[in-house]
Amino acid sequence: MKLTVNGEEQEVTSQTLSELLGELEYEGDWLATALNGELVSASVRPACNLKDGDRVEILTPRQGG
Repeated sequence: MKLTVNGEEQEVTSQTLSELLGELEYEGDWLATALNGELVSASVRPACNLKDGDRVEILTPRQGG
């Protein structure tokens, strides 16, 4: 299926947001995710089904000054 992930179109096999994080090698409980502009908490990701054309944002904390 085709998704837009962090502004880039990607072809993925994942069916849920949780699976997508694994497929794209994102790890950690501190990630923030959004699906089509709506925040998705970590506890809901395994049941959050994806469909062709969805927009996913995955945010990770950054250090710097």
